[in-house]
Amino acid sequence: MNKFQRVTPSVYILMSTYNGDKFLAEQLQSIENQTYQYWKVLISDDGSSDNTLNIARKFQEKWGDDKLQIRQGPQEGFCRNFLSMACDPTIRADYYAFSDQDDVWLSDKLERALSYINKSNESKLPVAYGGRTQIVDETLKPLSLSPDFTLPRSFRNSLVQSIAGGNTQVFNQATKNLLEQAGIVEVISHDWWLYQIVQGAGGVFYYDPKPSLLYRQHSNAIVGANSSIRARIDRIFYVFTGRFKNWNDINYAALYNNRRLLTKDSQDILELFGRFRGAKFKDRIRLLEVCGLYRQTWQGTLSLWLATIINKI
Repeated sequence: MNKFQRVTPSVYILMSTYNGDKFLAEQLQSIENQTYQYWKVLISDDGSSDNTLNIARKFQEKWGDDKLQIRQGPQEGFCRNFLSMACDPTIRADYYAFSDQDDVWLSDKLERALSYINKSNESKLPVAYGGRTQIVDETLKPLSLSPDFTLPRSFRNSLVQSIAGGNTQVFNQATKNLLEQAGIVEVISHDWWLYQIVQGAGGVFYYDPKPSLLYRQHSNAIVGANSSIRARIDRIFYVFTGRFKNWNDINYAALYNNRRLLTKDSQDILELFGRFRGAKFKDRIRLLEVCGLYRQTWQGTLSLWLATIINKI
């Protein structure tokens, strides 16, 4: 019996890769250094043309096939790649963790995440964990911390904001069951979708105010940190250009098509959200308050009101 077969709960780490040879070895090494050792890794590669697969195979030789598996991804973008793993019913463990290819996990990341998740004492309830990150440059020099979101996590919040990067997220089997039932949907990002579906189904989303990883910023990154002043200005710009509205169009459609998975309360909120988005000005203002939508910061809430006023939500 190997370590992964023991009674100790297992974690399946789902990693999406694409031309990530520059930093992949550091990320895999940080996984190897975890204080919680009952894990294995699935790398879904989206058609890398650099040395990514060679690096992955070297770690596979070192760890063994039972600890690291490699497969071909759908090659339709990072979100579809992550969902292809999260929605695959043949992938089974007690818990699951999303992983980017270019971060460095702090040694207690998995141990801390499981401690949070196990607070619920309800294995049938969808439970997920996410949190802050230490933002660093290419050389791992600290730059800043991601925002500390202190308002309650809720479906009302999830409709208009994603609060935790997928690189921080860990979730239980009940959450994976939800993702499988929904299937590979068209959404803006896998991490925002996970927050929405967990909260919408009456689950629990824990937010860790203490960073669990080093979130590397570099020129080849597909998605960067959103805590800078420039990022905040960009979010206002997204409102005026209609990009925020387009995101909501896509996410709303995915939620509406899977409303059977939501609680009755969440279904009612989603129905109000749909009415609110298509209402006339005076009704939009009223329905925004009735719907109870909010973002985690006053700047975010201001942009939400702005989007409502100019009908870009």
